[in-house]
Amino acid sequence: MKKGPNILITGTPGVGKSTLAQQLSEHSGLEWISVGDLAKDNNFFDGYDEERDCPVLDEDKVIDELEDMIAEGGKIIDYHGCDFFPERFFDIVFVLRTDNTLLYDRLANRGYQGKKLEDNVECEIMAVLRDEAKESYDEKIVHELESNTVDNMEDNLQRILTWLAVWKKNHGC
Repeated sequence: MKKGPNILITGTPGVGKSTLAQQLSEHSGLEWISVGDLAKDNNFFDGYDEERDCPVLDEDKVIDELEDMIAEGGKIIDYHGCDFFPERFFDIVFVLRTDNTLLYDRLANRGYQGKKLEDNVECEIMAVLRDEAKESYDEKIVHELESNTVDNMEDNLQRILTWLAVWKKNHGC
């Protein structure tokens, strides 16, 4: 029997995925796995993108590493992409969305510039991650959450905790 549901929190860099995932882990006891950290810790990269000044993720190595962890259940996966994860991995998917002006400022404060900054803001404007999630998973499990303010973040945490309580009740946990 699974320890709990597997939850994906995705969205453009800077929308608050890691903050929400960490808070959710602290309040739920589910294990938070940052795919970015997992990749860094295990050198799961396949080259470097000079134009965007970032490493290229080796998706196959990430999937192989996550396979047994996901089978256990009770995981919160946090990453800005989602279409490479198998559909069977997740019970629910949350896509965080942020106002473009706020996102621009957040990313600029992180040191994003040039093509990397432009691409990420454009990705949010075009709702690329939301559409990717809806194309990769059953639309019934994909939920879009606004992530502009502290109040939004608190509401999102409570919404997910409420969903989790219902999941546990329905699965006898």
